[in-house]
Amino acid sequence: MPFQINVTLEYSVQSRSTMLFSLHALSTPNQTLRNESFTVTRGAECEFFPLQTGENRYVQIDTCDLRQLILTYEVSAVTNPGSRLVREISSVPIASLERSSLRYLFPSRYCQSDRLGLFASKHFGHLNHPLAQASAISDWIFEQIDYTAGASDAATSACDTLTDRAGVCRDFAHLGIALCRALSIPARYFTGYACNMQPPDFHACFEACVGNQWFVFDPTRLSSPNGLIRIATGRDAADASLATIFGAVRLENMMVSCTSNDFQPLSRQDLEGKAILLEP
Repeated sequence: MPFQINVTLEYSVQSRSTMLFSLHALSTPNQTLRNESFTVTRGAECEFFPLQTGENRYVQIDTCDLRQLILTYEVSAVTNPGSRLVREISSVPIASLERSSLRYLFPSRYCQSDRLGLFASKHFGHLNHPLAQASAISDWIFEQIDYTAGASDAATSACDTLTDRAGVCRDFAHLGIALCRALSIPARYFTGYACNMQPPDFHACFEACVGNQWFVFDPTRLSSPNGLIRIATGRDAADASLATIFGAVRLENMMVSCTSNDFQPLSRQDLEGKAILLEP
């Protein structure tokens, strides 16, 4: 399914600064990129590279002598998400997990799974399949945590969100990840674009590994799993931050859009008895 993505970010620059962005969609077996372009105000210096801490692409920008910085990113992404019947998905013991999944079992900066074991066991431990547990966690977050813009900041962790019972997509994803890991389910952070997102913005979800397959969950229910385009994957937002600023700059304007003429979001009925994976 083709999606058109357009991003414009405008910054005022108070002094020479370095900016690290992860806006570029990933090229994966199930996500093909076409007509990709990236522009930045003339006079800035750019360097493109990957970082080993997460699965993502970065561009580093030196603002040099600029006082205003405008960057744009455009790409057409074609995705091919898959689905599996839940009854056909078998769990595997930790000893049989792919080695690349093991790091997603451990606590991380924003996902303190080591502090949530009792809570996770009490609420979800009675379920006898890890996929059922991950699904129940996602549903519980949607029902019990209020989606409230401005309710959190860059320091908010999964434990904070559980206590405050409010947050945004980033916080919902962190809590889902932490609760899954507390039940020994590998879970990772997903940041990307979501088709027809309202209000238009970047989006965060989480993926849980069951049977050595990664299944996506959006506790906010603001997106449909067949309308997601991956930017980055990591242990949490520290591995997959969209923008990291070293210096004195201020965001003045942001425009993010992800659209498709052919997109039909999956309904709750469509998803009944199924789990969605974005990669094979």
